[in-house]
Amino acid sequence: MRLDVLHCGMFLILMESKPRQNHFKLPNLLTYGRMVAVPLVVICMFWHEEFWMRWLALGIFVIAGVTDFFDGYLARAWSQQSSLGRMLDPIADKLLVASCLLMLVGNGDIKSWSIWAAIVILCREILVSGLREYLAELRVSVPVSTVAKYKTTLQIVSVGFLIAGNGGDVILPHTHDIGTVLLWGAAILTLYSGYDYLRAGIKHVVEE
Repeated sequence: MRLDVLHCGMFLILMESKPRQNHFKLPNLLTYGRMVAVPLVVICMFWHEEFWMRWLALGIFVIAGVTDFFDGYLARAWSQQSSLGRMLDPIADKLLVASCLLMLVGNGDIKSWSIWAAIVILCREILVSGLREYLAELRVSVPVSTVAKYKTTLQIVSVGFLIAGNGGDVILPHTHDIGTVLLWGAAILTLYSGYDYLRAGIKHVVEE
């Protein structure tokens, strides 16, 4: 009887000493907000012919893009990194960029050969996500590379210019053209970073 009580006491002590992750800390809240911003931007882009809706979509998109920097920075600075945050952060980025690219193609803001740049970006995200999921089953972690971070930043900047479109010419001439050039730059970095992930992951796939 005394042994059972001792075991129960030790179990309670271990449970209390185990750190609990607070999923509602500010870095995670910023990530949640970026995910909520996705349908809001898409709704605004449905009425892309109205300039004020474009600016509203751009405003929401810019705020969401800024949170992409601050959630990771604050998590590291405040030692509030969590497994949930590490999982949701890239998902939120992919949802934001992919949904906007689809809307931009549908609205005609991305057209002709530039559609291939969007296809490259979307295909790479699907490929890397599938590779990560497979490697996770093998308990192999694939860290985010520096090139991938630059890629994400360039994707967000290019999509921001394209959302503004010709309406942005009032502030900066050739806004749409700048966005198209940046989109191709993002596609090139996307191919490079995707090759890096594939080269790092294929070794584990072949060994398995």
